[in-house]
Amino acid sequence: MFENLSDRLTKTLKNISGRGRLTEDNIKDTLREVRMALLEADVALPVVREFISKVKERAVGQDVSKSLTPGQVFVKIVQTELESAMGEVNEGLNLKAAPPAVILMAGLQGAGKTTSVAKLSKFLTTREKKKVLVVSADVYRPAAIKQLETLAQEVNVEFFPSDIKQKPIDIVNGAIDHAKKQFFDVLIVDTAGRLHVDDSMMDEIKQLHAAIKPVETLFTVDAMTGQDAANTAKAFNDALPLTGVILTKTDGDARGGAALSIRHITGKPIKFLGVGEKTDALEAFHPDRVASRILGMGDVLSLIEEVEQKVDKEKAAKFANKVKSGKSFDLEDFREQLVQMKNMGGMMGLIDKLPGMGNMSDQIKGQMDDKLTVRMEAIINSMTPAERQRPEIIKGSRKRRIAAGSGTQIQDVNKLIKQFTQMQKMMKKMSGKGGMQKMMRGMKGMLPPGMGGGGGFGGGMFGR
Repeated sequence: MFENLSDRLTKTLKNISGRGRLTEDNIKDTLREVRMALLEADVALPVVREFISKVKERAVGQDVSKSLTPGQVFVKIVQTELESAMGEVNEGLNLKAAPPAVILMAGLQGAGKTTSVAKLSKFLTTREKKKVLVVSADVYRPAAIKQLETLAQEVNVEFFPSDIKQKPIDIVNGAIDHAKKQFFDVLIVDTAGRLHVDDSMMDEIKQLHAAIKPVETLFTVDAMTGQDAANTAKAFNDALPLTGVILTKTDGDARGGAALSIRHITGKPIKFLGVGEKTDALEAFHPDRVASRILGMGDVLSLIEEVEQKVDKEKAAKFANKVKSGKSFDLEDFREQLVQMKNMGGMMGLIDKLPGMGNMSDQIKGQMDDKLTVRMEAIINSMTPAERQRPEIIKGSRKRRIAAGSGTQIQDVNKLIKQFTQMQKMMKKMSGKGGMQKMMRGMKGMLPPGMGGGGGFGGGMFGR
């Protein structure tokens, strides 16, 4: 998310000039560019107007200290206002009620509501150590009930059965009773979605809300719909006392208009972002971290949390010990590293969170396409255990078989082996004295121009 806005803003904010003081005159052109960048990102017009007005008010007359450039001061002001527009701090779920804490999920059909129930269940069980029960009150679509049952099994939480012949209120009251008897901490209620906001839908969910009095009422909305997402959220908020928003499909939204508009239009916080199709692809929404990402400054805190949650620590320790002991790094190890990277959102997901990587050229970003890592994994999966341990035995006929098995070309197999050989040399350097410094020097030589290196990276690690 935010790729387009991030590219536009980082280029715009580089151009600001002026010495000693920011004035209306020397920020005029930059403010115009920032305004255009926000409108192109599909941010709602009232939000853009207020944002520009606040930035201008704070910037004009601002003295610039000797240690900072006018551009740096202006970027800091823009960052602060981005955070303010999105809510400043993360607002978590309020689960302090007497158990079970009931969470009601609302939203339009197709917004990813049922999937979000499963993702939230997994988030609460793995990170908050809560015992979670889920139930579907969607009596109009039997497939939705079955979908939630399947997803509940997948994320290992209990599913409370329901039937289309029952009334939604009776279903949920039955689930609450069961949750009390079985000492569940949280009950998540999936409700019926519609293709558009209509009166009958609103009346039904209002009656359900009044009957069960949930501690959290979360609106699930598709980020791809841009500022329309904020307007839909407002329509729901006018009918229901929403406590927060889950913004889904953010991995497919390059603009980010919804994230910047929702808080202003509804007054409600975004609590979570859906960042992929997998059941663990749910992130707590931190406005300060997102603002940092928009401005190309990375998000190291989220990266650290992701490593903590998604990296297999046992495998990582085993690999580290292997490298330290000087044992040969083979293609099976290489494959393991690709899998770990994929679990963390792929190469672009990592780069998005690293400071300074927002300024990479499109050409370099193109060389780091996640399809390449998928292709690499497919090639290694097509090899025999012996070939993974001893890549030097992979010659003509073996290459043809591997290429055919992985749906790639022989030149792709050749490139992978070349890339692996370079990595193997790096690992050997790491195992010796002063290994980390040697490896970093080696990596610097492989970086492309503009990232501190001499230009071999594109044709090396991730070359096409």
